[in-house]
Amino acid sequence: MSEHPTHALPSYLHSDDLGPWGIYLEQVERVTPYLGKLAKWVETLKRPKRSLIVDVPVELDNGTIAHFEGYRVQHNTTRGPGKGGVRFHQDVTLSEVMALAAWMSVKTAAVNLPFGGAKGGIRIDPRNYSRGELERITRRYTSEIGVIIGPHKDIPAPDVNTNAQTMAWMMDTYSMNEGATTTGVVTGKPVSLGGSLGRVEATGRGVYVVGCEAARDAGIPIEGARVVIQGFGNVGGTAARLFYEAGAKVIAIQDHTGCLHNANGLNVLALLKHSEEHGGIAGAPDAENLTPAEFWALETELLIPAALEGQLNEHNANSVRARIVIEGANGPTTPEADDILTSNGTLIVPDVLANAGGVTVSYFEWVQDFSSFYWTEPEINHRLEAMMRAAYSSVSAVAKEHQVSQRTAAFITACTRILESREVRGLYP
Repeated sequence: MSEHPTHALPSYLHSDDLGPWGIYLEQVERVTPYLGKLAKWVETLKRPKRSLIVDVPVELDNGTIAHFEGYRVQHNTTRGPGKGGVRFHQDVTLSEVMALAAWMSVKTAAVNLPFGGAKGGIRIDPRNYSRGELERITRRYTSEIGVIIGPHKDIPAPDVNTNAQTMAWMMDTYSMNEGATTTGVVTGKPVSLGGSLGRVEATGRGVYVVGCEAARDAGIPIEGARVVIQGFGNVGGTAARLFYEAGAKVIAIQDHTGCLHNANGLNVLALLKHSEEHGGIAGAPDAENLTPAEFWALETELLIPAALEGQLNEHNANSVRARIVIEGANGPTTPEADDILTSNGTLIVPDVLANAGGVTVSYFEWVQDFSSFYWTEPEINHRLEAMMRAAYSSVSAVAKEHQVSQRTAAFITACTRILESREVRGLYP
């Protein structure tokens, strides 16, 4: 009998330039030795289930016709419908969307949500288009990918440069095509259209909850603990407020306007108000300015990168003096920095666990849409905190059992759940 070769790389990607998909494949290779008998199914994780590339033609305000490239990738739907955001960005690529979809598979399984992973995007710089143009682009894109999305198939959500209004347009377009209002097709909607209370703060609240769990395991009391946060938007701002209200000392914050430091702790509530009024933290009183290099080198108990990917890298990782890094952003730590920080004794709570609060409350929104029965914000926050604590406990136990990092442990936990489902379902036909 002849032996059939295994091709882990799709023909439409080039081995010399894999982009983000290459980082994901490295992570899968790292976790494979821990999968035991399930390793026979590991190739499932290296191939997206479905990749759709669509043309999005739109008439612009000046009467010309523009064409945009759109994507929707469903990486894995073994455990449930695909789940993942839609981003509008001029640098969106198929490799990036594939990797983000795969990381969503890992994230939903790590938190034990009944979802798979998906992601979408359009190659567009939304700053160059009017609100009307963006609405037409969103609606046409939704119609083009409508054949593969749906409340039981794949549920989009907001991501980079998209928001609740984008989701409202997507929900309306899908509903018009279906001939019935279908609120459960997207999450992150306005509350008036079946959105969930607590969704805006969910990711930052999840970061806070797992941060508290990690600090407790490390013997660090939250009251008086020093916290350094990069990013002061939805995620970083919410996490900063919750740590501040719990008695921690938020000693430094960086956003796109600058870096502020106060060794005795910043007044986070006043800083949130200043940022809202002035478009950033620059110029706020009772704080000194730092350079980015000084910011990353601050001695602190908790460091929370909650802005962009790749912020902790081989150039600054050796200067970091944090006991715990909690990844509020997606991919803020490069693989090189990961190894440096771990070897220096810094615990990293990975993004697929730390920032899963958003998709967890998206799950609550989806459930509420099906039942047409909505929970109070305290109920949602209580359920979120319980699920995040359970997920952190599960990943920590795997990390201790195998003596591996929490990132590898999260991948072991998630990939085991995905491949167990794959094995028990079998192959059809």
